[in-house]
Amino acid sequence: QVQLVESGGGLVQAGGSLRLSCAASGSILGINAMGWYRQAPGKQRELVAVITNSGRTGYADSVKGRFTISRDNAKNTVYVQMNSLKPEDTAIYYCNADIFDRNMRLNTYWGQGTQVTVSS
Repeated sequence: QVQLVESGGGLVQAGGSLRLSCAASGSILGINAMGWYRQAPGKQRELVAVITNSGRTGYADSVKGRFTISRDNAKNTVYVQMNSLKPEDTAIYYCNADIFDRNMRLNTYWGQGTQVTVSS
């Protein structure tokens, strides 16, 4: 069984920063791409940032220059550093990873979500 567990959400004022973490655990053989999505009330879930297993990154236009995604492969953990936060960044943030388990099955896994609220 593979699990993704997120941490680091909370309430912050506009212009502030937060760092989210997401650790994968369980019967893991290897992890491909990892990413962060978010879903605001009444909106569809959107991709915020992604990082490949070689460290290449991609960002939504709305967060470029403000968010930085990184990963620690030894810890099976992905992070997103969020700076200059805006009220429109308020959402539930979900981590996502494509993981090979020890039975060599490739599946996409999701974290439980963590709330980020940015006050104006």
